[in-house]
Amino acid sequence: MTVAPVVDVGSPMLEIDGLTKRYSGLVALSNYALDLRPGSIHGVIGPNGAGKTTLFNLLSGMVRPTSGTIRLFGVDMTNSPAHDVARAGVARTFQNIRLFGDMSALDNVKVAVQQRLPIGLAQSLLSTPAFRRREHEITERARETLERLGLAAVASRPASSLPYGDQRRLEIARAVATEPKILLLDEPNAGMNPTETADLLDLIRRLRDDLDLTIILVAHDIPLVMNLCDRIQVLNYGELIADGDPAMVRNNPDVITAYLGQASHA
Repeated sequence: MTVAPVVDVGSPMLEIDGLTKRYSGLVALSNYALDLRPGSIHGVIGPNGAGKTTLFNLLSGMVRPTSGTIRLFGVDMTNSPAHDVARAGVARTFQNIRLFGDMSALDNVKVAVQQRLPIGLAQSLLSTPAFRRREHEITERARETLERLGLAAVASRPASSLPYGDQRRLEIARAVATEPKILLLDEPNAGMNPTETADLLDLIRRLRDDLDLTIILVAHDIPLVMNLCDRIQVLNYGELIADGDPAMVRNNPDVITAYLGQASHA
């Protein structure tokens, strides 16, 4: 049984130092550092190829770093595989949606709930009362998650048939259903229109407040990040070039040159 970590609100829940990832001659991320406090919404921005997705792959255990350390709740998770990172309290979404398209929205979320409420093989094969109770609990938790994300009305529809914005929400719902402490959102509003993006901004704040989540998001949408995040880091060619509150980052000359200036002329 996985015991939820006790978080000291006065200390970082995620500590990263010197995190570096090299692929042959390419340095995708170099000497990255972060102390993440509970309850914060932290943004990471940068041009294409800046190292943002590499960072998320490292934090979620999908790839291992060349050097550096990742400590989660005081425990060294630097070389831990993705399933151990997930069990420790980290969930993520992807820039390219990865839903089970032929399964219903409800079943997509039930898959995630089952990570926290596993059912034994013998119970499943014999359909014991304990199995039926657990299956009912899993279904109810999945429905509650869909309702929280505004997706209750589409619970029975195949994921692939949902409007794009709802598919984005469903992927977030599936991540939230694992009951994480830290939620990694990779380009959460990619492909969304301004109205959908505004709704998403409110949703992310509600998830943070209602579920006591700490959130890291990477995005190209600068207004979204500036309006949502408490702290922002800027990557460029794998290097951390700025780190501070939105006002500080907005006025940083290196950021304007590397990213914001480019975006203003797009």
